[in-house]
Amino acid sequence: MLSAHDLAEQQLKQQEHQRILGIIPNFNTSFIQNAAPLTPKQKFRLAFKGAIDPVTFAAAGVLAGYGQATDNFDEYGQGTEGYAKRYGAAYADSFDGAILGNAVFPILLREDPRYYRKGTGPVLKRALYAISTAVITKNDNGSHGPNYANVLGNLAAGGISNFYYPPEDRGLDLTVQGAAIVTVEGDLGTLFVEFWPDISRKLFKK
Repeated sequence: MLSAHDLAEQQLKQQEHQRILGIIPNFNTSFIQNAAPLTPKQKFRLAFKGAIDPVTFAAAGVLAGYGQATDNFDEYGQGTEGYAKRYGAAYADSFDGAILGNAVFPILLREDPRYYRKGTGPVLKRALYAISTAVITKNDNGSHGPNYANVLGNLAAGGISNFYYPPEDRGLDLTVQGAAIVTVEGDLGTLFVEFWPDISRKLFKK
């Protein structure tokens, strides 16, 4: 019989191969409701794997390109240098959020950083469940409670961004606003993860 650590390792190895459409990383989703709790090392490994995935780098490039086109953070300027600054900021946001929200704080607070897909039941109930995981999470001991790791991770990542964003895009108000935006984006992400298998079955049923 496998120990809790070995069972978690077995389940984690399966998670690390999960991709939507074979491309988009879906490492942080568990399809096993009673999955074994992760050790601190496993939490960090899971977060780091997603943070350095090629798709994560590509997404930062797209965001930087959009920022360049709309002249967002205009102090960065244009041209190669401006794009490089925007790319660095976009990737730093992603990396900080992943490591802090999915590893550092979950380790310190003993929370499970994974999204547990419901998969069955009425659509509205599943949607509300997906949205609620931004503020409610599973703890390492199996109980459920406030998702402090997600909230603190978003705020901390926003605070760190004050070191590299232009002066007019810094400050407490902008940090809180940015954290709120990231939280909403996270909710949209969990909704997508919750319902994508249903959508894909209908789209690719042949």
